[in-house]
Amino acid sequence: MHRTSVLRRSLMSLVAVALAAGCTSQGTGGHSAKPPAAPGAPSKAPTATATPAADDAKPPAPSPGTPGAQTAEPRVLMAEGTETEQVRELQARLRQIGHFHRSPTAFYGSMTAKAVSGFQRKGGLAATGSVDETTWQRLLGLTRTPTADELRPATTNTLDTPDPRCLKGRVLCISKESRTLAWMIDGTVVAAMDVRFGSENTPTREGTFSVGWKAKEWESTLYHTPMPYAMFFSGGQAVHYSSDFAARGYNGASHGCVNVRDKKKIASVFAQVKVGDKVVVHW
Repeated sequence: MHRTSVLRRSLMSLVAVALAAGCTSQGTGGHSAKPPAAPGAPSKAPTATATPAADDAKPPAPSPGTPGAQTAEPRVLMAEGTETEQVRELQARLRQIGHFHRSPTAFYGSMTAKAVSGFQRKGGLAATGSVDETTWQRLLGLTRTPTADELRPATTNTLDTPDPRCLKGRVLCISKESRTLAWMIDGTVVAAMDVRFGSENTPTREGTFSVGWKAKEWESTLYHTPMPYAMFFSGGQAVHYSSDFAARGYNGASHGCVNVRDKKKIASVFAQVKVGDKVVVHW
């Protein structure tokens, strides 16, 4: 019986050792044991983590037109400051449909931006003043490919429709409306240039005249100013080159003559015009 008591005490000792080993920081299952809660601290019940459904994984993307929706901005092809041959084509096409009233320069300045805005506004587009793909395609659909003369016209101002008196023979056809001179032979424009006229006090006479005489170098006897390449058609009034017109443009005026600012062009026409050729000054 004593032997049985010894065995029982030995067995109980082994059980105690085994229970002590189960309180170490790592159990037999390989999981870390949690430290005991501090006295008085509320115990936390384990919470189950729900796996989101596939449709709930991400919030739905906002539809176009709703707050937060992002739409791609149209790509700008040309805007103020651009200087390319495409700008020259843009200006020529706008000029075809009456939105641009100067010679194409290939430079996109404020005047071009204003013309583009007007075109966009008339077509129901956003009047940004810049050319995006939509604006460009709309313009292409309303115009034709510009000719070489339209891309680089002879005059800054648009030539007026020739007066019927200019359609036969050799004529210096001068329009006060468009401020242009067209040297024409049998209805064909041979050369064209911008011109300036007299002021209200010294107006350029209108009507049908003829070249009375020519002078490559001449000085006004009244105003003592040079009149190179002068072709006189009505008393002291003549078509001639004006350095003042070349320098000041339309800020000034002549004393009744028809001023030309392109010296090379007037020199060429002077060499072709003969005494007796017709001169028509009209509105």
